[in-house]
Amino acid sequence: MLPIQLTIEGIYSYQERQTIDFTQLTDAGLFGIFGSVGSGKSSILEAITYALYGETERLNSRDKRTYNMMNLKSNRSYIELEFKNHEDRLFKATREFKRNSKRFEDVNTPMANLYEWKNNAWIPLESTNVEPIIGLSYENFKRTIIIPQGQFKEFLELGEKDRTQMMMEIFNLHQYDLYDKVSALSSENKTKLNQLQGQMVGFETVSEEEIQAQKKQLTEAKKAFDSTKEEFDLKSERFQQLKTLKAEFETLQKKKKSLTEMESQQESINAVEKKLEEFERVQALFAQILETQNKATLEYHAKSEEEIRELETLKNLETQIQEVQQKLNEIQPQFEALELKKTEKNDWELILKIQEAKKDIDNLISGSQKGLEYVEETKNSVQNLKTQIQELEEKIDSFGKEIIDSVILMEVEKWFLQTQNFQESKAKLLNSIQNKNENLQELNNQIKTLYKSTQSFEIKYTNKQNEIELKSKEIDNQRQHLLVQQQISNYAVELKDGEPCPLCGALDHPNIVQVENVSTQLEELQNQWNQLEAERKYWQNLKEQIDRIEQQKKFIQENLEKEIGELKNLELQISEHREKFHWKEFQADDFSGFEQIKKSNQEKQNQVKSWQAQLKELRSQTEEKSKLLEKAQHKLEEYKRRETAKQAEIQTNLSYLKSLKFEDYQSVSFEKIQAQIQNLKQSILDTEKNHQQFTKLFQELTPKLASQKTLVGGIQKRKAEIEFELKTINEKISENLSLSGLDSLEAVKTILSQNLDVAAIRQQIQNYRIELSTLRNSVKDLESKLTGKNLDEEEFAKEESLLKEVETRLQTVTETVGKLQAEISRLEVEFAKKAELLKEQAKLQKREENLKTLSNLFKGAGFVQYVSSIYLRQLCDNANIRFHRMTRNQLSLQLSEKGDFEIIDYLNEGRSRSVKTLSGGQAFQASLSLALALAESVQSQAKSEKNFFFIDEGFGTQDLESVNIVFETLTSLQKENRIVGIISHVEELQERIPMALRITKDEEKGSQITLIN
Repeated sequence: MLPIQLTIEGIYSYQERQTIDFTQLTDAGLFGIFGSVGSGKSSILEAITYALYGETERLNSRDKRTYNMMNLKSNRSYIELEFKNHEDRLFKATREFKRNSKRFEDVNTPMANLYEWKNNAWIPLESTNVEPIIGLSYENFKRTIIIPQGQFKEFLELGEKDRTQMMMEIFNLHQYDLYDKVSALSSENKTKLNQLQGQMVGFETVSEEEIQAQKKQLTEAKKAFDSTKEEFDLKSERFQQLKTLKAEFETLQKKKKSLTEMESQQESINAVEKKLEEFERVQALFAQILETQNKATLEYHAKSEEEIRELETLKNLETQIQEVQQKLNEIQPQFEALELKKTEKNDWELILKIQEAKKDIDNLISGSQKGLEYVEETKNSVQNLKTQIQELEEKIDSFGKEIIDSVILMEVEKWFLQTQNFQESKAKLLNSIQNKNENLQELNNQIKTLYKSTQSFEIKYTNKQNEIELKSKEIDNQRQHLLVQQQISNYAVELKDGEPCPLCGALDHPNIVQVENVSTQLEELQNQWNQLEAERKYWQNLKEQIDRIEQQKKFIQENLEKEIGELKNLELQISEHREKFHWKEFQADDFSGFEQIKKSNQEKQNQVKSWQAQLKELRSQTEEKSKLLEKAQHKLEEYKRRETAKQAEIQTNLSYLKSLKFEDYQSVSFEKIQAQIQNLKQSILDTEKNHQQFTKLFQELTPKLASQKTLVGGIQKRKAEIEFELKTINEKISENLSLSGLDSLEAVKTILSQNLDVAAIRQQIQNYRIELSTLRNSVKDLESKLTGKNLDEEEFAKEESLLKEVETRLQTVTETVGKLQAEISRLEVEFAKKAELLKEQAKLQKREENLKTLSNLFKGAGFVQYVSSIYLRQLCDNANIRFHRMTRNQLSLQLSEKGDFEIIDYLNEGRSRSVKTLSGGQAFQASLSLALALAESVQSQAKSEKNFFFIDEGFGTQDLESVNIVFETLTSLQKENRIVGIISHVEELQERIPMALRITKDEEKGSQITLIN
């Protein structure tokens, strides 16, 4: 999260609206917020957290938060925060609440809004929850981004459960909490197993043995089917022969009956054929000519009706033309007088233009008089301004000679600042060298305390080790010898006559050795051995302590030599820097004198700048006045030109007058002239319109009349042609009646009215004769084929019955074979399914075992805690890089077996102790190191280019050297693209931080924010 701009009003001590532009602060990388106690420094951080989360460190909802947050002199509180998240998306969060005007202590519920900048506009979001946007809860935001006052040690002393929860949220360790997913998979797997067991119900009878038994039955059924099929084929062949013979006898009877019926139709077919021939002859003579006669008659009647209509139309056209011609004759005198009216209209328009031009000339003369007065006044003003400019230029030239070049001042100031930096660095190095010498002396004293002899410890330690080793071997030899004697004594006590000796095997034991009891001697040797071991451990422990101290001495000595070398280089740089001072007007040892000269020079520069600003303003005024003067002069010239043009226009218009004289009408008003012009225009327009309308109508009717006359003549001509055609047709009809032998035209029409389908009837007659001939031949062939053959009905019925019996048996056997084949197929499919189900069951049972193992692994978030511990150890290692340096290599952090932070103290033999034993300053250093490491991890996790980190107080617990180390640590963060904000009242930090906000509290206005660069 990176803040861009914060606006606060009516919050805590902020009465008036204050706006902080964080872009200037964050660009600096390291900035501060400084002010006295109670000025409102921490309120800025609370405003940020409240704008984002609606939460504050000091107040919760039960504390009447809105009332207590609102400034007592304000009736409205407002917070607006613009910020970017790790995806570089811009957001704005606002919170606003108001006081009840009737009840002072009653403050309404805050109004919260969240916006995102898209397409050059703030788009409101549905939810005001910023956790998904920033990626942190309020609690973890306080631990990684903005650490409130008094909460810096919280993460350091956080319990294991809370710290694990925090690590889960920050580093998204929830992805490793797989217990619920494994449980869901286990449940799903169990459901599948149950479903599988349900599917296997009914497969108990499915087996390889059952399939083989069914196949055996199928083989026997197929044998029965083959024998029955052979018998059925023989019976079927004999029955088919009888069936064919019976069918042939029946067919013969049917065809004989059909032949008799067709022969009875012979006379009617002949009559139809005769009638058809007569129809064809009459149709050929009269059909076409009668149709032509009918068409001609219809056309004649149509033309007669058309002739009547068109004659009426012709009469109407002639009447219209006469009326139009009469109206044209009536308006012709008015049309011929149009030119005179147009001339009169033009003259009236010219008189109107002349009057308007005279009025314009009067206005131009009045404007020119006013313009002359303005031009004279502006000239005087421009002259006064030029005089003031000349006086200021003389002052600037005189005063500017006394000002020292700012480049020289910057170089001198840079030289003095570099000198101060050299002196500060030298003081730091001297102080650090002195501290390291003191540390070396202290370590030497520790060695002397542990080992007071003047002899070299290494030699003494080697001699002691050799001495202890020799004594140990001697005691060990003695102990082995005594143990042998003790064992021999035990054997001697247990020897009995007649039993073999365990050492030599003899059965007789004449001289049994007598050995004294060695237990006391063994016990004394064991005491000596224990004393030697204690002495060995003492010297070993002493060596480890001295080696550890020597290692520290070596580390300090190396750093001491390095710093001594740096001091020599620094003194050489100081000497070289001193020789570079070449400015005679300044003293190298008098920085305060330089400051006074610089201040005086600045005052002179400010005075010159003030005069230059005045000069710039005067020149701007002069330029503006000169432009106005030039514009006014141009306008006067324009007035004169326009007046001349108007006079010329009047003369021209007077010369254009033809029928009227201007003198006769110059006193007539504009309105009357315009009315006269309008009347003339309307009269001219009406006359032209009417003449044009009647002329156009006459021109349209004339060709229509000629066309209509032509049309009527054409109709009358066609009627005469049709009358001649009808006469010719009647003559042809009389001729054909004579040829046909019919006595009248009515008889012809009666025959043709039958409207016979000649082709269909011809085809019907032909089909009859072909069918009759075919049927006669078929009867003759069947009689010849069946000669000498007879049909026994009883034999036919008997064979039919036997065939049906065999067919029934064949059907039964076929069904048996089909059922057995279907059952075998079903069993084979079911057997394959059963094998697949058993295979799937084994797979699911194996998966059940694996999921049970995973469930035990992820149970109780154990795996998440393990991953969290890895992140935490990495965090601890990263924090130690800074913490070890801040504590001058004396302390470092580590994790205990319980996962809590503890301290390794290198000044106390590297022993570990609780973080609660740290001093306030050490706790701040440890917390800062952890906070920086945590923030870096969050930045890396979010893959953001920049990240923001705010520290509220804590520097007051540090001594001067520690402050320097912490400040150097924070400064180095700039190189790591980190932005750090500090709230503090420590003066050393205020002097060294380049960019800061100064908070001052005004009794009237409340807290005020000032940017210090």
